[in-house]
Amino acid sequence: MLTRIVILSLMLCGAAHAQEKVAFFGIAYLDSSLQTAELGQDPAEAARLTMLEELVRERFARGGYELVDLAPVAEARSRIVNPAKCYGCDARMAAKLGADYALVGEVQKVSNLILSMNLQLRSAESGETVKGRVVDIRGNTDESWLRGMRYILKTAFFKEEEE
Repeated sequence: MLTRIVILSLMLCGAAHAQEKVAFFGIAYLDSSLQTAELGQDPAEAARLTMLEELVRERFARGGYELVDLAPVAEARSRIVNPAKCYGCDARMAAKLGADYALVGEVQKVSNLILSMNLQLRSAESGETVKGRVVDIRGNTDESWLRGMRYILKTAFFKEEEE
């Protein structure tokens, strides 16, 4: 009986956004740290960025959103350095894809100790931010990056489902 209740509640949580489509344009990495300037790019950070993008995709899919294919806007997307700061190009591309929302994020590294990350969900129709959050994290590790993004997802995007 408990198993049926859990399955039913998961289905209902996912159904809350079942008709809403999201164009996820990934997470941009901004690095202004002295470490990178002196030592070069750390491959572990590129892997962490991929890890966060997979986490976001999985969580939105589990939350009932449909993630749309970005292939029709691939050429336009390839000319954009940071979709989170492109004067609404993310929302315009999302609208072209038939999505309800554009989802963009950033991780900014100030140093190995101080990083900031954000995730923004914008209306494809208006370009206005519907949901979003910015957090500062301490430490440049897999654990700190995951903890930061999980906090954003839990407190800004899926808080009603976590309670």
